[in-house]
Amino acid sequence: MKIDFAPLDVPLQRRLQTAAVLQWVYSFIGLAPTCIFLFIYLLFTRFWLISVLYTIWWYYDYDTPSRGGRKMPYLCGLKFWDYLRDYFPIKLVKTADLDTRHNYVVGFHPHGVLVVGAFTNFCTFTTGFRELFPGIKSYLLMLPLWFRAPFFRDYIMSAGLIPSDKDSASYLLCRKGGGNAVVIAVGGAPEALDAHPGTYNVILAEKKGFIKMAMEHGAHLLPVFSFGENEVYDQVENPQGTWLRWIQERLQRVMGISLPLFHARGIFQYSFGLMPYRKPISTVVGRPIKVERNKKPTAEDLDTLHQLYMDELSNLFEEHKGNYGVDKDTHLNFV
Repeated sequence: MKIDFAPLDVPLQRRLQTAAVLQWVYSFIGLAPTCIFLFIYLLFTRFWLISVLYTIWWYYDYDTPSRGGRKMPYLCGLKFWDYLRDYFPIKLVKTADLDTRHNYVVGFHPHGVLVVGAFTNFCTFTTGFRELFPGIKSYLLMLPLWFRAPFFRDYIMSAGLIPSDKDSASYLLCRKGGGNAVVIAVGGAPEALDAHPGTYNVILAEKKGFIKMAMEHGAHLLPVFSFGENEVYDQVENPQGTWLRWIQERLQRVMGISLPLFHARGIFQYSFGLMPYRKPISTVVGRPIKVERNKKPTAEDLDTLHQLYMDELSNLFEEHKGNYGVDKDTHLNFV
């Protein structure tokens, strides 16, 4: 295989963008195991007191992730994230105002391999979320597993990440005064296995938990589609019925996380590696769907609102797909 090396005269700006994305990819893939190893390793060194003191802190701080976390605006607004944004680049597109008197359940589609659009738009301020939606605070849901990793839990909480369980989301949605937006990658880990370039598969047909949660709290629903999310990585072909997909799905059920075999480019060459491609991502925020509070919705109530949500998401996709290079004959495929 011929390796396409990067030229030596790459501008400093692009090098900084690559460094920012490298840090982000490492944070997503390797930082949690590194933190766990460091925590255990320190116990057997003269710095053992660090791990002991952290354990005490962890005990008293255990419920913080499910109580809104600990988002730090200063860290979310660092110049560093501008380099992450410009690498692809990523932009946030607004289609309607959001009333700060309400809370919102934001459905993010598609998941992609590493949900880079969701993180960049809703966990940092680099794409202008605060300016586009003044008075709204966004929180991105992440698998609870990652909040059990020492040190790492504090890092992800600082960006506004909270566990993807009902209690954590409900804590924010039941707050009076409004202004909270809970962002859910509805397709979750299973959808990552379908994140192939050129595909528009959305696992939503049977996903009604977030619909029920919105009804129970009277939180408005907000559909979001991120064009280009599936384009930044290639993935080993794994259609339904193959041995690879069989293994991936069973590992996902056991571990709670999916293991897509993804690849793209490297740091100093463009032929292979885990760095994403420089492909634009445009995250379009749709119009809010008004939801009346209903503490005990019936199956019919859920089906009606669920269908309305799917229709609005489909309309959002159809309305904007031409702006982002999607063929006019391509439509969302609800799985």
